[in-house]
Formats: sequence, structure tokens, C-alpha cells
Amino acid sequence: MRPAAAVPVLLVLLQAAACTTGPSLENQGEITAPPGDSRHLTIGSAGFTESDLLAQMYALLLDRAGYSTKIISVTNREIYEPALESGQIDVVPEYAATFADWLNAKKNGADAAPAGSPDPAATMKALRALAAPRGLTVLDPGRAVDQNAFAVAARYAAEHHLKTLSDLGRSRLPVRLAAGDECVQRPYCAPGLKKTYGIRITAVDPKGVGTTQAKQAVQNGRDQMVLTTTTDATLDDFGLVLLADDRHLQNADYLVPVVNRSRAGSEGVRTALGRLNTVLTTADLVRLNEQVDSWRRLPEDVARNYLESKDLVPRG
Repeated sequence: MRPAAAVPVLLVLLQAAACTTGPSLENQGEITAPPGDSRHLTIGSAGFTESDLLAQMYALLLDRAGYSTKIISVTNREIYEPALESGQIDVVPEYAATFADWLNAKKNGADAAPAGSPDPAATMKALRALAAPRGLTVLDPGRAVDQNAFAVAARYAAEHHLKTLSDLGRSRLPVRLAAGDECVQRPYCAPGLKKTYGIRITAVDPKGVGTTQAKQAVQNGRDQMVLTTTTDATLDDFGLVLLADDRHLQNADYLVPVVNRSRAGSEGVRTALGRLNTVLTTADLVRLNEQVDSWRRLPEDVARNYLESKDLVPRG
């Protein structure tokens, strides 16, 4: 397996793909044809630690099953999802409720009723119904679940008596939010914080989801809050604390592989990636994230060691 890297020519194609909507919904050829089984697969990572780890594990499992893989990092869903539809990316790790809502908004508009919910079965049913017409297959979810979460500096929370997002909304404090640039439009991010909690988001600082730069910006006071995840194991390192999502803005997001059906919809891919479902837990994710973010280990090394420990790949 080649290491994760930005592939210049492919990234140009991905950027072009962002201006399209993927396969035409009127052209059902790719959708009704038998699932494909390309032996050379491109795996997409969303560019944050957990996504990098999952992409590395997917690659190792597929390599073990006889596929040739490469990994690219594309930090914006608005770019990588159309590329997944068009077959420029074959496999991505996704989050069931978030991806269902994203596809639903893409189809029905930003004001569409949410497709994701706390009910895993209902969420998967909605997600698969939205993905299939786009030539995408959503594989089975595993045991691991993650949620978006918001953190502030511990000293800031103590000064303003903040324990929940409702507390922050009632405070009427101006909040500059460190997050991905897509947070401006995502219903679980800036719009949801304003609508559900009345939080005064004055700006979104596009530093990514839970990145070191984003957490440092809150640590040093440039920003007041950071979008991260409930599996972030490094908040203490930056003096940050989570604010409770007491009005349940976020759905529980089960990890699911999403594949391009015409290239990677085969039983071979399904079986290879399904092996991870029986072992990977939410607690495992926290520990794996910590090894990368706090211990400064490489995602590919952490991923391989984990799979070796579970006897899913041979020890090197």
C-alpha cells in the first residue's frame, strides 16, 4: 500500500468534480448494472485523524483481500462526495446520520427535514435510499459511533459558568468558531448552534474539524470554540472541555464505509471491510486517535498495529 498523499493530477480532477453532481440521476446504467469489482481502488480520507486512521485500516484490509489501494486526503465533502459518485474515489469512511442529512440536503434543499436520527436502523434505511440513486452503496455499520462536539477553553468555561451549549447561548457571548469551512452551511454546525441554542456565532475560522491548529486557536483565545468529536482524546492537552449538547443537536453517527457501486460494490470489498465491524468499538477509536494526536504516531502505523492485534492482517 502506498502511503496517503496528495496526488496532484487527481486533486485537479476532484476539484473539477466538485462543480458537477456526479452521475446523472436520469442515467440509471451504472446504478442497475452488476456491482463492480475493480482491483485498483482509491480510498478517500476527509483529512482529520479519525478519517485518516479508518482510511488506512480500509486500505490494509483491502490489500489483504488482494486489492491494490492508494489513499488520498480531500478535506471537503463538497469535493470528495461528487468524486465518489464519479468513480474518482472508490471508498470513503463516513458517518451515517451526517452523510444521510448531507445527501438529503443535496437532493431536497437545505431546509429539508433531517434524514438522520438517533435510530440507527431508520438512519441507515434513509441513507441507503438517498445513496443508491447516485450510484453509491452504503455497507453495514460497525459498533463504533462518533458525534460532533464543541469544546471551549476550560478557563473560559469557568469564567462564564458554562457546562452546556444552552449555557453558552444564554450568555449571549460573541463566539468565533474554529471549524471546517463547510460549517457555515451545515445544519449541525453554525446554523444549528444559532437556531437550537441561540449562540452568537460571529465568524467561522476555517481551521478544520478538531485539528491541532483549531484547538490551539481556542487555547490562545483567538477563537472561543472548536468543532471536534466525542472521540477526541487530546482536549486535556489543550486545556479544553466539551460543552454538553443538552438539546440533542447532534445525531449518533455510526461509522459506515460508502463505496462507488460500479467500481467497488462487490462482495469482496464488502467482506474485506466488514471484518472491521466485528472488532472496532468507540473506545478503540478514542485510544487510536490518542496515539496519533498525543503520542505523535503515524496513522498508518497505528492502524496496522491495531489490525494485527485483532488478527485481521498478518504481523509484519
